[in-house]
Amino acid sequence: MMLGVAESLPLAAGFILAGIVILLFGGDLLIRGAAALARRAKLPPLLVGLTIVAFGTSAPELVVSIDAALSGAPGLALGNIVGSNIANVLFVLGLPALVGVIGAQAPGVRRNALFALAAGIALVIVSRDGAISLAEGGLLFALIFVFVGLLAFSAMRARDDDPLLAEVAELEEAAGKGSLPMTLAALVVGIVLLPAGAHMIVLGGTAAAGLLGVSDAVIGLTALAIGTSLPEFATVVVAVMRRQADLAIGNVLGSNVFNVFAVGGAAGLAAGAAGVPLPVPDQFMRFDFWVMLGASALLTLWIFAGRNVGRLAGVLFFGGYVAYIAALWWLNPITF
Repeated sequence: MMLGVAESLPLAAGFILAGIVILLFGGDLLIRGAAALARRAKLPPLLVGLTIVAFGTSAPELVVSIDAALSGAPGLALGNIVGSNIANVLFVLGLPALVGVIGAQAPGVRRNALFALAAGIALVIVSRDGAISLAEGGLLFALIFVFVGLLAFSAMRARDDDPLLAEVAELEEAAGKGSLPMTLAALVVGIVLLPAGAHMIVLGGTAAAGLLGVSDAVIGLTALAIGTSLPEFATVVVAVMRRQADLAIGNVLGSNVFNVFAVGGAAGLAAGAAGVPLPVPDQFMRFDFWVMLGASALLTLWIFAGRNVGRLAGVLFFGGYVAYIAALWWLNPITF
C-alpha cells in the first residue's frame, strides 16, 4: 500500500472518491464502446442489451469485488455487494419516493422482485459456513445466465413492457452509437480505467478502515456501496422527474440480482482460483445479511400487495436506511 494513503485519512478518502469517479466513468465508456462495436457487428439489439449492456452496468462493482477479493480485503468485496443491495432498496427507492410515486405494478416486476429476494437468500446460503468456495462462486455466476435467459424468453414472447427490459433497451439504444475510432477509444479507455479505479478504491478503503479502527467491511457497506449505487439513484431521480418512474423499479431489481449472481459469483471464483475461498466476515451473518433480506422482503411484499412505492414507503425505506447506517456505526465505533 502506498505509504501516504496508509497514513492520511483525507488522502484515503480522496482515493475512494477518485476511484469511484474513475470507475463509473470507465464503466460508462466500456458499455458505450462495447455496445457500439456489437452494433457494427450487426448483433441483435436484444442480445446486446441483455449481455453487453446488462453485464456492463455491473462492471464497476464486479472489478472492485474481484480486486478486493484478490487483495485480501473480503469485507470490501462482500460489503460492496450487500451494501449496494441494501442501498438500492432503502436509499435509491426510498429518498425519491418522498417526492414522487414509483410504479411497482408493471408486468415482470413481481417475477424480478422474487428473483432479487432469491438471489439474496442464495448469497446467505453459500456464506453460511463462513466462506464462498470456488464451486459456490461458480454456481452463483451460473445463475445470472438463468436470469438473463428468463428476460430473453419474456422479450421474445413480446412481453416487452417489463420495466427491466425497457431499461436495458433504453441503455442499449443510448450506448450503441459512435464512429469506429471513437468506439475503439471508448472501449480501450474503459478497460484501462475500470481496474485502475477499482484498485484505488481498494487501497483507499483498506487504508481508511485501518485509520478509523473499523473493518474494511464497514467501508464497503457504507462509502463504497453508496458510491457505486449513485448511477441507480440518478436513474430513479430522473425517472421520477420525467414521470416515468415505473421504469425505475426495474433498474433497482435488476441491479440487485446482478450484484449477487454476477459480482458475488465472480468474486468467489476469483478468490477460489487463487487457492483461497472468499471469507465471509462474521458481522454479515449476524447483522448485514438480514438487513439485506429484510429490505428485499419488504419491497417484495409491498409489490405483491399491489402498492406503488409512494410517500409512505419512502418514509419507511429511507428511515430504515438511516437507522441501518446509524446501527452499523454504533456496532463498529470509530477508534482513531
